[in-house]
Amino acid sequence: MSLIELLWPAFVLAIALVFIHTVFGLEIIKRGVIFTDLAIGQIAAVGMAISVAFMDGSYQTAMTFSFALLAAFIITWATKKVSKIEAFIGLLYALGISAIMLILAQSSEGTELFSKLSAADILFTSSDELYKSLAIYATVAFVMFVLYPRLAGLKKELLFFTMLAVTVTSSVQSAGVLVVFTLLIAPSYAGLVQSRFNPFAFATIFGSLSVLLALFVSYHLDLPTGYAIIFVSVLFSLLFVVVLSIMKQKKEDENEE
Repeated sequence: MSLIELLWPAFVLAIALVFIHTVFGLEIIKRGVIFTDLAIGQIAAVGMAISVAFMDGSYQTAMTFSFALLAAFIITWATKKVSKIEAFIGLLYALGISAIMLILAQSSEGTELFSKLSAADILFTSSDELYKSLAIYATVAFVMFVLYPRLAGLKKELLFFTMLAVTVTSSVQSAGVLVVFTLLIAPSYAGLVQSRFNPFAFATIFGSLSVLLALFVSYHLDLPTGYAIIFVSVLFSLLFVVVLSIMKQKKEDENEE
């Protein structure tokens, strides 16, 4: 089997992950509730941990989605009723991560499972897993681009967080909580700080190139794929923002002179 035949599902999945999370990432950054995806992902991972620890992995998708949906409903309610929403969401994340540690504490493989929940290895994704993820992401994209703009008020908010829960359910199982959070924020942040190109298009291309490079480096240097994606994506995003800020400041200084 050639290298292309072996790795193409992982590369396609990586681009799909960037695309679908950019749909939500741009909106979440604009709203100023950056930890929303991290909190939903962490609570979703609680359901996954329960399945692994107590059900031998049975009903994993159902458990993950149920907890993700619960978190989505709580955050939807909280955005309308709770003050200092970012603090509330941060506490929800802390609740999720502590719950996972307690659930996995009795397992001899607890540390390994926690690491997988945080950043999974997508490098050897199978074609079947890829097709399943693509079907989910295509459905979510249709809802977000076609149905979501037609709604308003609470219905629109509920649909947004429900679709985010559906996306996170799939993404957490294939990529891990921290990878999902990184792909939600890093490309979208880069897309929003620049003003020359369409933010969505720029973020998708920027994020895809970062993730593909991370996969390439991970494979050839035998590094943990999930954490390689996190490191490269965040590093490139930060460098881009810093360089752009320096160039902007330099231009302003020249104009003043």
